[in-house]
Amino acid sequence: MSQLILVRHGQAAFLSDDYDQLSPLGEEQSRLLGEYWAKRTLSFDALFTGPRRRQVNTGRIVREQIAQAGLPAPELITLEEFDEYDADGILTELLPQLIERDAQFRQLHEAFENAETIEARRRYFQKRFEVITLAWVRGELLSPKVESFREFHARVRRGLEKVTKEASSGSRVAVFSSGGAISVSVQFATKAHEEMVLDFNWRIRNCALNEFVFSKHRITLDSFNAIPHLDDPKLHTYR
Repeated sequence: MSQLILVRHGQAAFLSDDYDQLSPLGEEQSRLLGEYWAKRTLSFDALFTGPRRRQVNTGRIVREQIAQAGLPAPELITLEEFDEYDADGILTELLPQLIERDAQFRQLHEAFENAETIEARRRYFQKRFEVITLAWVRGELLSPKVESFREFHARVRRGLEKVTKEASSGSRVAVFSSGGAISVSVQFATKAHEEMVLDFNWRIRNCALNEFVFSKHRITLDSFNAIPHLDDPKLHTYR
């Protein structure tokens, strides 16, 4: 059997003008993961990353720590299949549809818009985002400008197949991606209901490890949302 480790990127710049970059804390999380693997002399046969900067930079920092320890550190290979779902598109294209048709959601949106503290904005953002992404998963909100959940799910499945089919027996592979793509992988491996993708997604911590064992015809979840490299609770983040 071979091993696949899906790593969520380190903390990004949530609620900033440019979310797609690691925060200083996200960089530290990534460095600590690289050090953790290096201390345990883990070697990898392949390292993949999604195309987002936060994904690529997480992989880059981790790889640097492995290479500095003198361990095999293959060059990062970008796989578009492990890109995250289009959260920006959901908010810009689908959110107005839900505001127009759902009075209760409209009140929730107004609470977010009128929040006076960063804590309140974070809280209302998550509540609002959970409602709209569930509608997206169910196919209740659609736009030609936004990748549907069905298309997203199929894309991630193609990425999993590409990684697992091309790996040799007994290999260890890591992919640096995001919560949504990882959650689809967990849902697929566990044969859970597709709406469980969201439940998994909300729980995956920044820089968490999700381990699978696989052969060319089977993939099985081995561990979920592990952070053995992040001892300090201050490093435990979800956004």
